[in-house]
Amino acid sequence: MKILILALSGIGDALMFTPALKLLRQSLPSAEIDALVMFKGTKEIYETNTNFNKVIHFDFLKEGVLNSLKFVLGLRNKYDATINIYPSNRKEYNIINFLLGAKKRVAIEYLRMNNSNLGWLNNVTVLENDKTHNVQTNIKLVEKLLNKKLDEEPTIQILLSGDDKSFAENFLKEKNISDKDFVVGFHPGCATLKNHIKRRWESEKFSELGKKLIKEKNAKVFLFGGPEEEELKSSINKLIDSENGFVIKTEKFLQSIAIMKRCNVFVTNDSALMHVASALGLKVIAIIGPTNPHYIHPWKTEHKIVSLNLDCAPCFFYSPKPLTCSRTDVQFKCIKEVDIDMVWNNIFQKGELPWIG
Repeated sequence: MKILILALSGIGDALMFTPALKLLRQSLPSAEIDALVMFKGTKEIYETNTNFNKVIHFDFLKEGVLNSLKFVLGLRNKYDATINIYPSNRKEYNIINFLLGAKKRVAIEYLRMNNSNLGWLNNVTVLENDKTHNVQTNIKLVEKLLNKKLDEEPTIQILLSGDDKSFAENFLKEKNISDKDFVVGFHPGCATLKNHIKRRWESEKFSELGKKLIKEKNAKVFLFGGPEEEELKSSINKLIDSENGFVIKTEKFLQSIAIMKRCNVFVTNDSALMHVASALGLKVIAIIGPTNPHYIHPWKTEHKIVSLNLDCAPCFFYSPKPLTCSRTDVQFKCIKEVDIDMVWNNIFQKGELPWIG
């Protein structure tokens, strides 16, 4: 059997398919399971996953409609089944799934905008459930393809090479980070498409939290993020203004991930790196505003969710519509009014880390 996994939406979404992938491989050990990805970060992570036979990278956004159509038709009728990972609620993803020509085209039937996004082009579907984690929903897709119940719910998988681990060890040595140091990782960014920049906790609050961690706990603060977030990281570190603040910039995504593994606690927006932190088994403080935490809470790792739990939240569900706020008092109050003390008190309890001792 030949199966193609369509992981086109983003790195975090791709990671949340890896538990389902593990179960798919266990059920079909001799199958050819390939992946089609659009982002380089996804390619880097998926290429280390031994459950895939091959990872195909194609930048649909960069290549445009005609080149993309030619590319997809070049893969037509080469697979018995294709799976659009969850979430992938865009008509473009469904068109690609259809044009690939697999007999079984597996995807979610979305509760919102399914027909307008051509969800009916898929012929093996699972109804979306707003109270189910994305990992569990992806497992349901595999169950539907296999036509059997799967009892296991694995962790998110990221495999680090010896070279990546050595890179991290050398970095920590160069920065004089010892085993006794208290290291806190920050991810102040997140995706910006569809107005999702509004999911971000304010950068000034990250800097103030960093200052407090350094002053009161002598913490080492590591700032993580993608190439497009260099200015964001640097501006926060400049405001922290301490030799204990470090901007993490690496050539490879997996090198940054290897450094992340050293963090004692990881403070993050709802982002791909939140799911990376989950895969690494870190203790995660997730600052959640408009997103449904049932979908995306850190998976199978110790975590705290910092949220105002407003009556109007969550207001973001999976659709191509840009993120908007209906409030008339404070736009995106759910994230703007999360203060530093709320985050601090979730990291510490009576002056100590709540997860230690």
